[in-house]
Amino acid sequence: MFVRVAVPIPQLDLLTYSVPRDLGHAVVGARAVVPLGARSVTGVIVAVDRTPHGVAEGADVRPITQLLDREPFVPAEIIALAQWTAEYYSAGIGETILATLPPTTRAERRDAHKTRRVAWLTAAGQDGLDTGTPRQQELLRLLAASPQGMATADVTARGFSAALLTRLSSQGLIVLRRERVNRDPFASSVVAGQAPDPDRRLTREQDDALARLVTLAERREFQVALLHGVTGSGKTEIYLRLAARVRAAGRRVVMLVPEIALTPVVAAAFRHMFGEQVAIQHSALSDGERHDQWQRIRNGEVDIVVGTRSAVFTPVEHLGLLIVDEEHDGSYKQDESPRYNGRDVAIVRAQKMGALVVLGSATPSMETYHNAVTGKYEHIVLERRVLDRPMASVTVVDMREQYALDGPEVVLSRPLKVALADRLLKQEQAVVLLNRRGFATSVFCRQCGSSVECPNCSVSLVVHGDGSARRARCHYCNYTSRVPSACPSCAAPYMEQAGFGTERVEQEVAAACPGARVARLDRDSTRRKGAIAAILSRFRDREIDVLVGTQMIAKGHDFPGVTLVGVISADVGLGMADFRASERTFQLLTQVAGRAGRGERPGEAIVQTIYPDHYSIQLACRQDYPSFYRKELLFRTAMRYPPNVSLINVIVRAKSFSQAMDEAGAVVEQMRQRDEGQKQIRLLGPAPAPLGRLRGEYRVQFLVKGIHRTRMREILAESLAARPELARRVVVDIDPLSVL
Repeated sequence: MFVRVAVPIPQLDLLTYSVPRDLGHAVVGARAVVPLGARSVTGVIVAVDRTPHGVAEGADVRPITQLLDREPFVPAEIIALAQWTAEYYSAGIGETILATLPPTTRAERRDAHKTRRVAWLTAAGQDGLDTGTPRQQELLRLLAASPQGMATADVTARGFSAALLTRLSSQGLIVLRRERVNRDPFASSVVAGQAPDPDRRLTREQDDALARLVTLAERREFQVALLHGVTGSGKTEIYLRLAARVRAAGRRVVMLVPEIALTPVVAAAFRHMFGEQVAIQHSALSDGERHDQWQRIRNGEVDIVVGTRSAVFTPVEHLGLLIVDEEHDGSYKQDESPRYNGRDVAIVRAQKMGALVVLGSATPSMETYHNAVTGKYEHIVLERRVLDRPMASVTVVDMREQYALDGPEVVLSRPLKVALADRLLKQEQAVVLLNRRGFATSVFCRQCGSSVECPNCSVSLVVHGDGSARRARCHYCNYTSRVPSACPSCAAPYMEQAGFGTERVEQEVAAACPGARVARLDRDSTRRKGAIAAILSRFRDREIDVLVGTQMIAKGHDFPGVTLVGVISADVGLGMADFRASERTFQLLTQVAGRAGRGERPGEAIVQTIYPDHYSIQLACRQDYPSFYRKELLFRTAMRYPPNVSLINVIVRAKSFSQAMDEAGAVVEQMRQRDEGQKQIRLLGPAPAPLGRLRGEYRVQFLVKGIHRTRMREILAESLAARPELARRVVVDIDPLSVL
């Protein structure tokens, strides 16, 4: 017997091994320990063959070392989905299969479950409650009051010695054995909030939308629906009730959210409604928690899974509904191989399972909205907020005028300061957004003009921290250094800090609002496990007056006490050399403005920008998505960008710029030759990548455009196969969300 095994090595295809008779029968989906060079790795069996597949005649086939499973550990459906993902996104099957597994199941061991030692009273012990020493009698009575047994750790914590337990066990009065313990992530990860009321009356729009979705789900066939609802229109309530209907029909549900910050809130709502039938999956859980949750899903113990993008691969059987909330969000796209988009993989999985996919957003991606308005997807619209609450009023502040009044270092405009003070006086809450971390974005010399840059990447170092703890850090390679007091180039002692991030904004808000309770939510403030849930819980419980943060605070959260949203540098992304810059700006502004006025009091948003007339900012302030789509589509059509065409971004890395340019040019030339006369692709480049140097390597990129997705990938794959030496130095991003 021979098997083809996916091993966790980038760009490596399936490997063929023999199965020794003494190891037993191998099955697809089982894990196996296999030799790879001089080491051993754990892989997953993808195929079982009678003859060695793809092995030259007479070549030796190495045997597998160990079979970790006697039955499929990974269901065949998930293996098929991983194979599709690897093929479509030009990734190795091994690294794609690896993405489907929780961390502890990747090791060379059969069991990663947590266990505890438990003591039970035997029948003899029950009969002997009045025998032995007083201390023995006390312990026996304690165990008699615990018919489910008691953990020995709890017993010893009450002052009973381990020796006494051992002695009673040897006398047959108690029995000691180990039992499995499920690590419960809900104990620390769920934000307490208002429980959903299943009897609450829906609005007419909600009721109509739910009825249409239930009809689609009852067909038990593949269908995609866009639930396009303005912020505060009650999409989550529809998700909950639709999930209940699907579950009642005997099918299961996967709910995807883009950010780990959203998982506790959404999981709490589902947990309130469905109890222990809910599992969660995301990378902020401990390895043990992820393992136990994954095992519960695999064993069919739960009906609903809530998680981030990797949850699309969870082994849920009888799947009837996949929900992708905030479907437009860039977090669904993985930025390392396999570079898959969780939303698109969810659609493919539903297609294979005959399930319904609901894509929810107030600001759909251009591709999703295009599919909806052209009839490919069902289009369901919610135009009004629940209880007919008004959308937040929006004020645009031209920061050029503020700079003229107060100087170029202004962070908070005068209107925003006044509004913050007014809300605090009324004991209301505010959110302040800046989608940029750190204290200052660069350090430069006033004498020679040079800035402090990362030695490994072509970017300026960002200042983090305060006072003596302040450090300069690269956000790409994590290089850090002290903030220099003298210029590294000319030695002049005239170093200045320019730009600002969320740390500076937090400081400015605290200074402008003495006595206000200010907190910050970004990647730097939430590195500790449970920090996200803790900050959000404090804000929900009104223990924080002003929450400053990045895009983590811009979407999905429902805080009734928030009546003011301030947006600092609303145009921070417009200057990027990326065709999606306007789309991302529109989405972020629309989403964050939607956080205000979700309670009984009306909301206000103040948007600070130096481009007040840009269409993405103007239309976001009016919450006018259809007009933005039409305006943006004119640009995309003229420049031949998605959604009208497909796109592949290819980056070639090398130790020198000239080498990267030459190698990228050679690949482009081979692609042109393969496409000669067919005109199925259009090539742009090669050219220096916007981020020209990263982690010590130079980067050159070229773009592949076309309408024939399969042929585009084939031409690229054939051209790269002719240059195998580039395999580990080429990044292929199919359907990129960014070309930086």
